[in-house]
Amino acid sequence: MSEKIYIGVDVGGTTIKVGLCDPEGQLLHTYEGPTGVGLGTDVILKNIADYSRRIVEESPYAWDQVEGVGVGIAGFLDIPKGYIKFSANLYIENTDLKGYLEKELQKTVKVNNDANVAALGEAWAGAGKGIDNCVCYTLGTGVGGGIIIGGRIVEGFASMAGELGHINIVPDLEAIQCGCGKMGCLETVSSATGIIRMAKDAVARGDRTSLSEVEDIMAKDVVDAAKAGDEVAARIVSRAAYYLGRSMATVAILLNPQYFIIGGGVSKAGDFLFDQIREVFEKYTLDPAKEGVKIVPATLGNNAGVVGAAGLILRG
Repeated sequence: MSEKIYIGVDVGGTTIKVGLCDPEGQLLHTYEGPTGVGLGTDVILKNIADYSRRIVEESPYAWDQVEGVGVGIAGFLDIPKGYIKFSANLYIENTDLKGYLEKELQKTVKVNNDANVAALGEAWAGAGKGIDNCVCYTLGTGVGGGIIIGGRIVEGFASMAGELGHINIVPDLEAIQCGCGKMGCLETVSSATGIIRMAKDAVARGDRTSLSEVEDIMAKDVVDAAKAGDEVAARIVSRAAYYLGRSMATVAILLNPQYFIIGGGVSKAGDFLFDQIREVFEKYTLDPAKEGVKIVPATLGNNAGVVGAAGLILRG
C-alpha cells in the first residue's frame, strides 16, 4: 500500500481527537483519547505523540506512508515555529510543540490555531471544497474565525489574523466588555454566550418572554423561542444576526471571499438565522464585493479540526 496519508490532531480541553486523511481530505480513520489537562504539559505532549502513533497502528496503513502531522490547538502561538506561547484551557505556556513532536515522531509537523485549522478543513474538504477564498466563523462559546485566501490560511504578522470575534462592531452605547478586555466585540452579541447573556438580561428586566420559564437558558432555547414567535427572543437572535452580517460586510471589503462559512452550535439555527444574516450582508456590502458571494453552513461538524490539521501538511 503506497498511498500517502496525513495525520491531523485536534487538541481540546477534554479530549485529543486524531484523524487520518488522504490527499483529497477524505477522513479515513479516527481515534480519541483524554487530553490529560491537570497532569502537566509533559503528559499532554506525550499523549499527542502516542495517539498519533496509535491511530496508524489501528488502521490498515503503515507509518512510512505518513507524510506529516498537523496539530490544531487553542491559544496564542508562534505559528511558523510551532511554539505555544500560552494556551489557557490546556495550562500550557512557552512550549516547543513542533520541536517535541518532530523529535518523537520523526515526521514533519505543523501547528496552527484551532479556529484556523477548522477553517482550513471546511475549505479543503467541507462546505468550501473547491473554493480558494473563504472566511469561516465558528459560533460557540465565543466567535472563532479563520481566513483562507488562495487555498491557504492567512496568519498575519503576529499569528493573530482571523480573530473575527474581536472585530469591534457594537456601538459604545450598546457595548459591554468582552472577555478579551475590550468593549464592543462581535462575540459579546453573536456567540452562544452573548445570546444567553442577552436572554438572561431580558428575564432579569422583567420582559414578557417565555424564556422566564426556562431554568437554565441555553442558546438553543432562545432560538427555539424565537422560532415559536417569542418577540423578545426574536429580537435577541436578530441582534446576533445583524452584527454578524455587518461584520461580514466589513470583511467582504477587505478580503472579498467567495464564501462565508458558518459553523458552531449557534449555526444549527439554520435558515432562521442565516436568512437574517444574508439580509444584513446584502444591505451593507458594496455591490461588487457581494456579487456571487454565498453565506453557507459548515458541513464537517466536529471533524473540521482533524481534517484541517491534516491539511496543514499540504496547504498550511
